[in-house]
Amino acid sequence: MFFSILASAMAAEKPNILLILADDLGYGDLGANGHATDIATPNLDALAATGTRFSAGYATHPVCSPSRAGLNSGMYQHRFGFEHNSGPEEYAAANFGLPRHIPTLAEKLKKGGYSTSMIGKWHIGFRVGLRPHERGFDDTYVFHSGARSFYPSPKGNSPLFRNGKVAPIEPAYLTDAFGDEAIRFIGEQGDKPWFLYLAFSAVHTPMEATKEYEARFPHIKDPK
Repeated sequence: MFFSILASAMAAEKPNILLILADDLGYGDLGANGHATDIATPNLDALAATGTRFSAGYATHPVCSPSRAGLNSGMYQHRFGFEHNSGPEEYAAANFGLPRHIPTLAEKLKKGGYSTSMIGKWHIGFRVGLRPHERGFDDTYVFHSGARSFYPSPKGNSPLFRNGKVAPIEPAYLTDAFGDEAIRFIGEQGDKPWFLYLAFSAVHTPMEATKEYEARFPHIKDPK
């Protein structure tokens, strides 16, 4: 599920664009869609209440990588042969990723004078030439694989990359860290129009939360 926010007036020549992607969030998981009893979603509900809701919009593919390729290209992903997830990076096909001849939204907006950033989960290319800092994003803080721990990187966890280089171990809970990075990027732009693709890995597995959030659900005894 994703939300698009035009942060400037629609009449503006180049409105700022914040595209938020929530990984594996079901239609029925939001209060705005009538499911507020188990888990409260007040901030997303507020966006829905003050914005435009596309209640008959559908993902173009049932699994992760192809649907992300469709979102970033603006095309049905089967038109360019992107129909499967990658599996673990070490076993992925050498050419796995959004093909270079298919322009991304970031590449198009960058040509239009936008400052571009991608924060979060990429999952549409591992090899040189197919990574986000090579696909139109000026500022990136990402991991390339399909999932990783939300806690500070344990051994074997997928690394985080900042602008194409392996980043130091992230000390914060990953969702909070991505949110903080988004605030940083937006705050640095001044008057220049910007596009931010904020692809949270939540609520995808692993089921990991901070003690603060776990405390809201004392009736759930199983940590998994």
